Amino acid sequence: MKKYISAAILSLVLFSCSNDILDEKPRAIFTPDYFSTPEGVMGGVTSMYGHLRYMYGNGYFLNVGQIATDESTWGQNSDGNVKNLDYSGVGIIDPSTSNTSAVWNNAFPNINTASGVIENGMAIGTISPALIAEARFFRAFDYFLLVQTYGGVPLDLGAGELKFNSSTMRSSVRNTVPEVYSKAIFPDLKKAVEDLPVAGRVTGGLTKTAARLFLAKAYLTFGWWLQNPKNIPTYPASDRKDLDGHDAAWYFQQAYDTAVAAINDPGPFGLQPTFYDVNVATKDRNKEMLLYADHTQSSATYNGGDLSYSGGGFSTDYFAGWFGQFNYTGVRSSSSKTSWAAVSSVQREASQPLGRPWTMLAPPIEVFKKTFADKTNDSRYDGTFTTAYRGNWAKAGITSPTLYNANYLPIANGDAVLTFLDNDVSGVDYSNTVYNSSVGAGILPGRADFVIEPSYFSRICYPGNWKLGPYRTDNGTGLGSPNGSSTRPFPVAKFSELYFIAAEAAVKGATVQGGKSARDLINVIRARAGKWNFNNKANTAVAQDNSAVMIAATPAIIDIDYILAERSREYFGEGYRWYDLTRTQNWIEYGGAFTIAGATNPNDWKDHSVKTFTRTITAKDYLRPIPTTQLDGMEMSAGDKAAYQNPGY
Repeated sequence: MKKYISAAILSLVLFSCSNDILDEKPRAIFTPDYFSTPEGVMGGVTSMYGHLRYMYGNGYFLNVGQIATDESTWGQNSDGNVKNLDYSGVGIIDPSTSNTSAVWNNAFPNINTASGVIENGMAIGTISPALIAEARFFRAFDYFLLVQTYGGVPLDLGAGELKFNSSTMRSSVRNTVPEVYSKAIFPDLKKAVEDLPVAGRVTGGLTKTAARLFLAKAYLTFGWWLQNPKNIPTYPASDRKDLDGHDAAWYFQQAYDTAVAAINDPGPFGLQPTFYDVNVATKDRNKEMLLYADHTQSSATYNGGDLSYSGGGFSTDYFAGWFGQFNYTGVRSSSSKTSWAAVSSVQREASQPLGRPWTMLAPPIEVFKKTFADKTNDSRYDGTFTTAYRGNWAKAGITSPTLYNANYLPIANGDAVLTFLDNDVSGVDYSNTVYNSSVGAGILPGRADFVIEPSYFSRICYPGNWKLGPYRTDNGTGLGSPNGSSTRPFPVAKFSELYFIAAEAAVKGATVQGGKSARDLINVIRARAGKWNFNNKANTAVAQDNSAVMIAATPAIIDIDYILAERSREYFGEGYRWYDLTRTQNWIEYGGAFTIAGATNPNDWKDHSVKTFTRTITAKDYLRPIPTTQLDGMEMSAGDKAAYQNPGY
C-alpha cells in the first residue's frame, strides 16, 4: 500500500472547542508526532469530516452511483468519464480513466488518519471516548464504502491490520469481504454506537443515531452478501461464511433491530413534515440530516470550491448538481408579438430550480412514467424535479417587462416559459415553425408556455434535479454566481433511511415489532410524501394532505421491488441507486434497458425519435475496478498486480 499519510496532508483542518461548528484552519504539515498531541487528534478528527467533500458533491462520484441504473443514463454533454460507465455501447470502463477511483483514493488516506487518531488518542489519556468514536465511525464508514464498491480491500496499510502507518509501503494484500466486515466495519460501528453522544458535539457532528443507521445498513448489506440469491461472484474469492458464525437471517434481524432502535430513540433527529422541507435549500441542515458534506458561502477556502467560478474537478468542489440539469438557457421567447425576435428569457441563475447546466446525467422516460407515475398525490415528483422553467430576464438587465412566448401570448418575469408536462396529451405542435422555442418544445392552444410531453424527454432536454440545485443569499437583484461551486451541504445520510433499512430487513425475514411491519414502516414515508406545503411547478404555497390516499394505495404485501421503487422516489439522483441495486442483486434487471428520446441525434433539440436502449451488464461488473494508479504504485510482479485487480478488468 502506498504511503497514505502524505495524502492526508491535503485534508487536515484544526478544530476549536470554543465554537459549536467545525473551525477549519488549513495546516501544511501533518506528521505522525502531531497525532500524539490533543491538538493533533482534534485536527485529525476534523479532517475526517472534510474528506467527505472529496466524494459527496463531486459530480463524477455522483455519476458512479447513478449511471447505468434505471435512474440515469448519459446526457448530451457527457464525456467519456460518464459514458464509459453506462454499459450501453458508447464506451468501455477503464480502470485508468473511468473515474471509479474516487472512493479508493480518498477513503484510504482517511482510514489511516482515523487509525492514527484512535491509537494516539487512546494513548494520550485525556481524549474523550466520544471523540475517538468519531474516528472509529469514519474508519468503518470508509471501509463500508470500499467493500461495497470493490469487494475485499486491504486492512493492513503497512504497519499491520488497522494500524496507523507512517512509512512508505509498496506492497498490499487484499482481505476478503467477511474479514473487512468482521474485523473493521462491525467492531468500529458498534463502538461508535456505544460512545458517540445523542446530540453532536458540533453542528453536523456524529451521533449515536448516525452510527446506528450505518451499522444497520452494514448488517443488511452483509446479510445480502451471505445469502447471495443470484450467485454474484465476490473477490478475493472466499466462502460465503461469516467469521463469527452467524447466518444471513441473523444479520437481517440485527439490521431490523438496530434501525428500529434508532427510530424509537432518535435523539434530536426525525422526519421533516413534508418532502419539500427535506430538500428546500432554505431548510438545509435540518433534523432529518444525519450526516452531510458541508460547504459555506462565507469563504472559498472553507467552502472547498471557488464561489465565483469552478471548473468542476477532482477536489472538494461541489458540482454534482450540474450533472442533472439540462441547458435551459437555450430556450427563447420573443420581444415582438407579431414576428419572432428571439430573446433569452431563462438566464443562468444561482437559484435552486436552475444553476449551472452540464447535461451529463439524463433520466430515462421510465422515471417519469413508472417511478413517478403518481404526480398528483405523491409530492416527491414535484419535490425532486424542476418542471417549470420561469422567466428571469430582468435579473440579466433586460428591461422589457413583457415578452411573448408560445402562441405569441405575453409573459412576465416569473411566468413559466417552458413546462415539462406531467403526462402525455394530444394536440402538441412541435414544429417550432412560428413560435421557435429553440429547444424543440411544443405548443398547446391557449397556453403561453412551451411544453414537452414525458414521451419526448431526451438526453438534451429533460426536467432538472431540483433537490441538488444551488442556493445563495448574495444574489441581490441579479443572477448571482451560478458558475461557482455550490455552497450547500451535500446529504450523505438521512433519518428517513432508517425506515427503509428496517422495512427491507423485514422483507428478508426479520421478526418485526408491533406497528413496525415492512408496510407500516414504508407507510410512514408514504404518508409524509402525501403532504404538500409548497408546489414547485406552480411556485406557490399549498396546504394539501393526501396521506390517506397514499397509505391506501400501498400494497398489502411489500416486496423488494416495491422497496426499491420507494427508495428511488425518495432519493432519486442522490447517488444511492447503484449501491441499492448491487446490494439487492437487481442491477442487471433494473439497469438492463431504458427508453429515451433523441435516439437519432442526441445533439438535436428537435429530435423526438424514441428508442429502447439495452445495456450489457454482467455479474462481474458488480465490482468496480481497482484504480490503475494503485497498481502502478506497487512494487509487485505483473502477475501479482493482475491478481490484485478485480476479475474482468
